[in-house]
Amino acid sequence: MAHKLAAGNWKMNGTRADLGQIMALAAAHPDPAVDISLCLPATLISEAAQHVADHPITIGAQDCHSAGSGAHTGDIAAQQLLDAGARDVILGHSERRTDHGEDDALIRAKLVAACDAGLRPILCVGESLAERDAGRTLERIGAQIDGALEGSDGPPSALVIAYEPIWAIGTGRTPSLDQIGEVHDFMREQLKARYGDTAAAAVPLLYGGSVKPGNAAEIFGVPNVDGALVGGASLKESDFTPIITALSAS
Repeated sequence: MAHKLAAGNWKMNGTRADLGQIMALAAAHPDPAVDISLCLPATLISEAAQHVADHPITIGAQDCHSAGSGAHTGDIAAQQLLDAGARDVILGHSERRTDHGEDDALIRAKLVAACDAGLRPILCVGESLAERDAGRTLERIGAQIDGALEGSDGPPSALVIAYEPIWAIGTGRTPSLDQIGEVHDFMREQLKARYGDTAAAAVPLLYGGSVKPGNAAEIFGVPNVDGALVGGASLKESDFTPIITALSAS
């Protein structure tokens, strides 16, 4: 079975003054029953990793370049993130797809680079509101998964997939439990068709999009939801801890 994972995405938030939230999270979960990851701005990765060096919490990044090195001013290679202390990396987030024009081919190249460096990729997929309303949700999710995993004979090392409906990110809106379940069941079947039942069952499938302490427990009760990718509620220990606790109890 897949490991349960509570992953936080701080996005473009946080300075060194906020590192105390990470220490508070570590203190609140000295022996967590689930995996905990915080994907931070690149400026905080090294110091945060030092703070949790003796704790099961892992530190992640929010993107990496597809090349190992070279003339790519302003970009960061997967190996450099690993060297800074990151162990996870978010790839294909809708904000990267929209703001930076990232397509499935580029995301696939980044996923390969992350795996080659030894990072755990958290692959994000999700539909727009127009695609949801047009009944194209599963078509879109399937295309994104196929695009990112094309050519792979087996699941990339420690792969995680996060379903984040674009229209639910930061809006306070969430799909119904049935809608979440439909997508997560579909993703598991897609992985089974590609890699077989055993390998597919080991891939954690996360839900993301306005996950909060008040709705976490019911979301984690949906079959094939193995955790969450949490945005704003991961910035403070007092908000993230109830979500982690709900996942531990699911």
